Amino acid sequence: MPGKPNPVARLFWTAALGCPFGLWYGPPAFAATGLALTLVLMRHLGRPRRFRARVRRIARAHGETLALRRRQESFSDAYGNRIEDGWLRERAYFLDRTVLPQIGPHFADLAESERARMLAIVEAEAAAVALPEEDEAPGDGIDYERYCAERLARAGWRAHRTPPSGDQGADIVAVRDGLRLIVQCKRLAKPVGNAAVQEAAAALRYWAGDRAAVVSNAGFTPAARRLAAATGVLLLHHDALDDIDLAGAHRG
Repeated sequence: MPGKPNPVARLFWTAALGCPFGLWYGPPAFAATGLALTLVLMRHLGRPRRFRARVRRIARAHGETLALRRRQESFSDAYGNRIEDGWLRERAYFLDRTVLPQIGPHFADLAESERARMLAIVEAEAAAVALPEEDEAPGDGIDYERYCAERLARAGWRAHRTPPSGDQGADIVAVRDGLRLIVQCKRLAKPVGNAAVQEAAAALRYWAGDRAAVVSNAGFTPAARRLAAATGVLLLHHDALDDIDLAGAHRG
């Protein structure tokens, strides 16, 4: 397997090179060879630990975003069951698209055998971040729109809510630094579907905006994410409104 170290080969060549020196220089050279063999073996046995430490550093660097995704992609259904399918997909996405590319080929052999532990590390780092209480967001749809507009205003946007009727899919129009953001707000108890993304994309054209976003307390379905990626609509949790950057905005 490419990138997989061969400890047997390393031990063999260390011994093959060290033994002749031992025969020539005596016990000190044999002792040095033994020490070299021990270091090679210890380094190989410590690879999983170093691998997990690297995964933990990467996950910790994205801890706040992971914690937000964990909250956003989990919900309770009508029967009281905790549904975390979206979060489980998000964890796998984070490993495949963020962690593994940064780890590189040196640890390629551990990527599969250590996957369960990697997922556990991501879970632990996400759970370790304390997020603001979710209850602060109003439960009523109109109040939630007002809440999102106020958060945008605190972040420096000139934000105003659209009329209740005839809004063509836009709840808020916000302007900052010459950029016009069209926002649809969804206060739901389950992930937002792709209909909201369709409406936001249509509202973007109607209101002549630069970017459109769907903002929600809940997560987004896979279909909504695929459509958002194709249309350029941002999918955001309302906590992200405090520091939204249209120039650097990416997958929600």
